[in-house]
Amino acid sequence: MSSINNIDVIDQVVLSLSKPLLKDVIDQHQVAYELEQKDVFNVLSALKLKGWKQLSYLSAVDWPNEVKFEVVYILMNWEQPSYVQIRTKIDRNQPVMPSVLAIFPGAKYYEREAHEFFGIHFPGNPEYEKPLILERWDDIPPLRKDFDPSAYSAKKFPSRTYPDSFSVKDENNKILEKKAEKRKRAQNLRTGGESS
Repeated sequence: MSSINNIDVIDQVVLSLSKPLLKDVIDQHQVAYELEQKDVFNVLSALKLKGWKQLSYLSAVDWPNEVKFEVVYILMNWEQPSYVQIRTKIDRNQPVMPSVLAIFPGAKYYEREAHEFFGIHFPGNPEYEKPLILERWDDIPPLRKDFDPSAYSAKKFPSRTYPDSFSVKDENNKILEKKAEKRKRAQNLRTGGESS
């Protein structure tokens, strides 16, 4: 089955269970759909039954002007190489997305990461609140666009002063000469000693 036919198969599955808000054919091997949140679980389940068995990616995008998070799932079909993206937007102020752990057991870690970095809650995943990467994190999730890394650094780390000027410690340019020699030796090895 060709990749174009794979997109037709994906279309049949998605359209049989939902009315996409958006469809984007990225290329002959990848198509994306934006769905209503209520349709995501059923569509992901049906796609898995049709061969899109690997959850390759799950993350989020912060759209603060819309007061939304966009949750993104990417599935892969190894037998008929093609990807499908399923996207949905959820409320940024109360970010809750039902877990897909029952469909894709590997989602356990993706959901934990999305919780840590965006603050999205995944009921149905008993471990989504368990720290994965950011142990002892005590600020808003760092991939939210309202997170201020400068303010966080100022709060957490001592301030340092840096001189306005600096002095060169390699006054005779020995480091630059050594780098030039290495480049010349590498060129000679590539060309057999012939100059280009």
